[in-house]
Amino acid sequence: MELSSEHITDGEAFPETCAFCAKNPDASPPVGEGDNINPDFQWSDLPDDTESLVLVCHDPDVPSEPDDVNQEGTTVPADLDRVDFYHWLLVDLDPDRGGIEAGEFAEGQTARGKDGPDGPGETRQGINDYTDWFAGDPDMEGTYFGYDGPCPPWNDSIPHHYHFTLYALDVEGAPVDGEFRGDELLDAIDDHILDEARLTGIYSLNPDVEG
Repeated sequence: MELSSEHITDGEAFPETCAFCAKNPDASPPVGEGDNINPDFQWSDLPDDTESLVLVCHDPDVPSEPDDVNQEGTTVPADLDRVDFYHWLLVDLDPDRGGIEAGEFAEGQTARGKDGPDGPGETRQGINDYTDWFAGDPDMEGTYFGYDGPCPPWNDSIPHHYHFTLYALDVEGAPVDGEFRGDELLDAIDDHILDEARLTGIYSLNPDVEG
């Protein structure tokens, strides 16, 4: 099973055009809006019994404590415990489509979140974790379906890793209903995975950290 992309090269820098936030060294803090388009993907060599595909993007490097996040005069320490942050939960992909196009599912930022769960081409999309991040923000809070790209803390001392994992399933549709989240989806598909493939991009908004 193979996964490829013109935007994501495994183990290399994540493109700003696919990020929620981009570096802006002239601003204070040094961050601006990214184009936030979903990356393209192509797949091949799927298992013969594949009935549908699931694509998940998650970042395992998110600080477990928010105290130092995006605060002037300090950095998020490298040894802080890290947690998962889900950026995209895309299910019911038809294996025969062969891939998805850049910007097909997301382009630009949508305050309060994009609509869902129904997505293009009879797909469905789960709720990403910006839903929790923006909770309580009067301008941005809402339910965020679909893809929203990286926006790691601009003062984090480590780069973040964005794992795009494609799962081949033995069922026509992912066994989740309504508004689903990352852990719920992964638990639901666990017994139906035939194979998987992954690409990882690395990204940082800290000008002193490579990524």
